[in-house]
Amino acid sequence: MTDPTVDNSQVESEPTPWLEELPPRQIVAELDRFIVGQDAAKKAIAIAIRNRWRRARTPEGIRDEITPNNLILIGPTGVGKTEVARRLARLAGAPFLKVEASKFTEVGYVGRDAESMVRDLVDVAITMVRGEREDEVYPQAEGRADDRLIDILLPPAAPPPVRKSAEADAGEGAVFVVSPSGEAQAEKAGPAEAERRVETQEKLRKLLRDGKLDDREVEIEVTPQGFPLLEAMQPPQGIEGQDINFTELLQEMLPKRKKRRTARIPEARRILIDEELRRMVDMDDIVNEALDRSENHGIIFIDEIDKIVGERSQTGPDISREGVQRDLLPIVEGSTVQTRYGFVRTDHILFVAAGAFHACKPSDMIPEMQGRFPIRVELQPLTEDDFIRIMTEPENSLTKQYAALVAAEGVELTFADDAVREVARVAGLANDRMENIGARRLHTVMATLMEDLLFRLPEFPDKQVRYDADTVRDRLASVVEDEDLRRYIL
Repeated sequence: MTDPTVDNSQVESEPTPWLEELPPRQIVAELDRFIVGQDAAKKAIAIAIRNRWRRARTPEGIRDEITPNNLILIGPTGVGKTEVARRLARLAGAPFLKVEASKFTEVGYVGRDAESMVRDLVDVAITMVRGEREDEVYPQAEGRADDRLIDILLPPAAPPPVRKSAEADAGEGAVFVVSPSGEAQAEKAGPAEAERRVETQEKLRKLLRDGKLDDREVEIEVTPQGFPLLEAMQPPQGIEGQDINFTELLQEMLPKRKKRRTARIPEARRILIDEELRRMVDMDDIVNEALDRSENHGIIFIDEIDKIVGERSQTGPDISREGVQRDLLPIVEGSTVQTRYGFVRTDHILFVAAGAFHACKPSDMIPEMQGRFPIRVELQPLTEDDFIRIMTEPENSLTKQYAALVAAEGVELTFADDAVREVARVAGLANDRMENIGARRLHTVMATLMEDLLFRLPEFPDKQVRYDADTVRDRLASVVEDEDLRRYIL
């Protein structure tokens, strides 16, 4: 996404027209579209992202010395920590990876090692750059695939056999003409054979683009991409494999065998377009660009980091937790990680960590890890007023989501202002009486409120449904009043 006030020609000349180019105030505005409150966290993240753009424009002598200021977001569950990561992943043009800290184990234990997050980041970058390169050449690939399909539908005229008589010579050189039904019929060639063939090809191309040939089946020649025996050589789930991809290595060594398969026109066109895209994009260029983006623009969001933090103990799982921190430390500090595509330096990757820290404190992390997250932002617990804003302001608010679901059945759903306030009140009350799970409580309250309507919706007589405060109280009265029932439903 680019700044609309910048001239388009200037934007195209920039090497990284991504979220980093937006001013911090505009980055916060983008996050405000989906996340309510937490202005301090948005501000800190916007500054950290903008600093990536600033670093890229510093003199080379000092550029490598400028390291990113990693952040740690601290706050109770359900206040928007993970939502910030989700929105950044969609907004950032840079490689972005979200990982769960609880999935990693100390070296020597069964599980994922900490370096795998860097390898996953490179895979994300490869997919991103390949998609951009394919988008650039997609029209050409589409045209080539259409040409191959047309050659299948309208085979080139076979060379005429040797004739011994003049009568036989008079009947040679048949051409194919497309009938209104899309069938290719042979006709005697005239003096403008090449011109008529071009016209026929254009007719076929128009029928193909208009979807009038979608019911026809064709036989195409494809190169199989998967090798089941080679895929069986991959390591089991949860155990890290080699940095070298032996499957791809063996695929390159084995001969390329083609097979013929029959498919309908849309499926055959998709397969042929994929083949043309693989031929047209340069994989070496993709790898080089992806490695550069990973090193200089990559963002890794480490969620649930408090799950690997605990008071130091000589027994139990705490030893393994501290071991995970020690394994994470060199990656966050800056090290070189080997991936299947090459070596990646993590010195300039931005790390954003988040955790609720219910049972521990950030100061329980090992001192070296604390020093690598210099910026700490505390997210505030959500209030009843925040719940009201969450249900009305964001573009993906719960009320809009349920309205869209109900509209699929031809029913219009609306919520009165007092109904939204009542839902927020019930959610806040449940959070006070039980475990405070923040905005996630709104999902359980709304699911209970909408359960009866969603069940009866296909046979619902009314085409307009409006919820007010009295309706909400009636639907949720038994839930709010019954202690035992509320434990299970809310």
